Amino acid sequence: MAGIQVVWAANHWQSAVEVHAANHPDAQHVCQDLHQAQWELVPKHDVLLASPCCQGHSRACGKENGNPQHDASRSTAWAVISALEYHRPPLAVVENVPEFLQWTLYPAWAQALGALGYQLAPHIVDAADHGVPQHRERMFLVITRSASPLLLKLPKRDHVPAAKIIDFDTGSWSPIDKPGRAGATLQRVANGRARHGDRFLTAYYGNEQGGRSLARPIGTITTRDRWAVIDGNRMRMLRADECRSAMGFPESYCLPSQHRLAVHMLGNAVCPPVARDVISALREAA
Repeated sequence: MAGIQVVWAANHWQSAVEVHAANHPDAQHVCQDLHQAQWELVPKHDVLLASPCCQGHSRACGKENGNPQHDASRSTAWAVISALEYHRPPLAVVENVPEFLQWTLYPAWAQALGALGYQLAPHIVDAADHGVPQHRERMFLVITRSASPLLLKLPKRDHVPAAKIIDFDTGSWSPIDKPGRAGATLQRVANGRARHGDRFLTAYYGNEQGGRSLARPIGTITTRDRWAVIDGNRMRMLRADECRSAMGFPESYCLPSQHRLAVHMLGNAVCPPVARDVISALREAA
């Protein structure tokens, strides 16, 4: 989307590597713990795009959710340092949740980048402002070998409503009032119907208690099914292809055939239109 060539990609999750390789067959792919990466085997490149583990930073993953509360879960960020130390590309972008900037070791991490001659400029970006039909706030840290930090002039695109990605004529629907339906779900549906009428979205978990209008972008797509579509007296969860559209991937992007696996990968992904705008603005400014 940004007009650049992907030459190398790596992740510790074999299934994710296989899916990425299917969509980027001309790039080299490696499945490994990036702490063990042999950077001398990585092709020369102009831009490094990295997304270190975010679970240890995210507000959505507290101790009660089994989130690892120690820096071993966050230490993939140090692989960015080793990659940049070896190759010294002129540009890099690190994507993570905004809380990454409050990491206890962030000052030391940033100091290490400074020692390599890099300047850092954090940008907090909502995917909805880049034409993605989803509110998804993330931190994009622009890293440059420049005299001062580089603040990007990012475009602000029109918001796309959730209605654009939902097909009411397909999917596996079930009655709202079927036996065994959780009381909390029924209450959310009732709240949403009072606010939005017969058609709207509701979350199965999180802070969304009263439904969500289809006229606005959907809330954050996560690694497990979160959003249900309400249509009169029936409801269903978002399909994987709808989650793909909500993330801003093109329809041609291949997903795993297993729904749960596809949703997990999409929830872990970076919205391509946001990365496009960040990288395009970075190239123009640099």
